[in-house]
Amino acid sequence: MVVARPLYLVTLSLLLLGMLSSAQARRAKPSRSQLEARQTKLDLSKYHVPLSNELGSASLPSPGSTVTLKAITLGRGTQNYTCAPGSTGAPVSVGAVASLLDVAPLLPLFPSSNSQDILNLLPQYLVSFDFGAIENSTIPNLGHHYFDALKVPTFDLGSIGLLKAARNASIAAPPHSCKGANGKGVGAVDWLFLTEAPGSSKLKEVYRVETAGGKSPVSCQGQPSHIEVQYAAQYWFFG
Repeated sequence: MVVARPLYLVTLSLLLLGMLSSAQARRAKPSRSQLEARQTKLDLSKYHVPLSNELGSASLPSPGSTVTLKAITLGRGTQNYTCAPGSTGAPVSVGAVASLLDVAPLLPLFPSSNSQDILNLLPQYLVSFDFGAIENSTIPNLGHHYFDALKVPTFDLGSIGLLKAARNASIAAPPHSCKGANGKGVGAVDWLFLTEAPGSSKLKEVYRVETAGGKSPVSCQGQPSHIEVQYAAQYWFFG
C-alpha cells in the first residue's frame, strides 16, 4: 500500500510527468551534450539522497567525504530474471536495463519548500508510463544502465562519467513502496549503494533509491524462461 501524500504534491508530480511526455510534437529533444551541460550547471546542493527507509530501521552508508553529487536521474526499465525449465525455485537475477532520465528540467519547476518531496514521488508514477512512449518522448535521456558481458552493473552518462559498479550495501525498500506498474506487482526492489570497480571514469558511487516495482515472482512455477519486470527508481551519482 502506498502512503497517502498531500494532494497537491501528487497532482504536481503527475502534471510535470504528463507535460514532459506529451511535448513530443512541440519540440525536439536536447542533445546529449546539452543535457550534460545542464546537469553540470544545476545547483544540486539542496538535494540529499534518501538513505533510510521511513521506519528508520535500516540505512545505507553516507556518500564518501571526498565525492560530490554529479547527477540525479530517474531510471526506467526492467529488472531481468531467468527460470530453468521445470524449476519451481526462485527466479535468478540476470541484471537490469534502464534509461536514465534527466531531472534537471523538472527541478526548477518544484516549489522550493517541497522540491525533495516531489522528487521522491516521481518513480512511483514513472513506473506506470509505457516504456516505449518514454523513449520516444521529449523526456531527456541522460544515459543508460545495463550489465556488461562480465555481468558488471554499468552506468554510462557520457561526459559526466562511466561507472562500473560493485554492490557495497543494500536495504529493503520501505513497506509502502509502489509494487509495480499501476500499483500491481510483487514489490519494489531493494535500495542499493554501489561503488566504483575497475573501468570506471569520473564517477565513484551511485545510489538506487525510491524504487518502484522490479521484484521477481516468488517462484518459477508457471513462469517463462526469461522474465522482465518493469521498474523505476532514483539514481544519484557521485564523483
